[in-house]
Amino acid sequence: MKLTVTKEQFAQGLQAVQNVIGTRSTLPVLSNVLLQAEGEVLRLTATDLDICVACAVTAKVNRPGATTLPAKRLSEIAREAATTDLDLDVDERNVCTLCSGPSRFRINGLPAEEFPPIPVIEDRGVIQLPQGTLKKMIRQTAFAASTEESRYVLNGLYFSFKDHKVTAVATDGRRLALTEEEAEFDGNAEVEFIVPSKAVAELGRLLQEEGQVELRYAENQAQFTLLPGIAGATVLTTKLVEGTYPNYQQVIPRECRERVTLSREEFLHALRRAEIMTSDKNSAVKLNFARNQLVITANSPEVGEAREVLSLNYKGTEFVIAFNPLYLADALEALDTDEVYFELNDELSPGVLKTNGPFLYVIMPMRTN
Repeated sequence: MKLTVTKEQFAQGLQAVQNVIGTRSTLPVLSNVLLQAEGEVLRLTATDLDICVACAVTAKVNRPGATTLPAKRLSEIAREAATTDLDLDVDERNVCTLCSGPSRFRINGLPAEEFPPIPVIEDRGVIQLPQGTLKKMIRQTAFAASTEESRYVLNGLYFSFKDHKVTAVATDGRRLALTEEEAEFDGNAEVEFIVPSKAVAELGRLLQEEGQVELRYAENQAQFTLLPGIAGATVLTTKLVEGTYPNYQQVIPRECRERVTLSREEFLHALRRAEIMTSDKNSAVKLNFARNQLVITANSPEVGEAREVLSLNYKGTEFVIAFNPLYLADALEALDTDEVYFELNDELSPGVLKTNGPFLYVIMPMRTN
């Protein structure tokens, strides 16, 4: 294999695929990126056996072929290269000579045949969404997914495609984030599945504000094709989380006693300041809703205390409720609206954070002495 590729495109291609590579792989070839050169395209693929990411960049191919080379080394060389063009020449022993101006590297690779087979999805249907829409949905929900291995079915983002709507849900049992968007797809394509958190994070990183994403799915796999790409689509294929997602509708309160309008930015920064005075033993902040004001307090005997007062239009019953400030801040940071609406019943019932859009966030209160 022999080719010439620009430093910029090579670096972009490596950046797109290398994040899925694990740091402690038992198979040496999994630390490598698969390079396949043909025509005017260099295709790069990386996998950890659960997630596979592939993309294509434009290249001048003098001799087609395929090999695998260490992804981390290639990325470092591409980043530090002194010239705009990189020349790669791979011999029959999978040794790559890479030249960039005065620099010359010899990199030991492994045969392309040792690379795991690239997943092929025998899809049951195709669903198409704007990339910006899916990126926003991931941003507004993925942070609430569980990280506890014992609750593996919650270690991902639940997607439901029904009634011309796509719904995304994440929960860890203490909070739940949900958002919906309208989508056009074949009625036969109605489906639901759970995408693991690592794949969700990688997908969120790859998605752009412009362009489309095509979703194909099989019994235990899903494939996201991002269009357009540099010289072809970027494709992420992932195994799905096996199991049945819990009935999340049961935890969403159907009515509320009080509905409070808050400035998102003001509320977020007040929570951040109060959170400074929390500790591992006392991690809650109290929200005291009184006439036309919200008093936020944090009190840790071993640290100290904080008090914030926000003016607001509130005429309801005075009451106090406590929350984990980090959980509230996660949701507020994921939004881009000026105002949020906090729906509450009493100090022991879940609070619901809403916007004018199709988003809601259920958060369980904390018990305090």
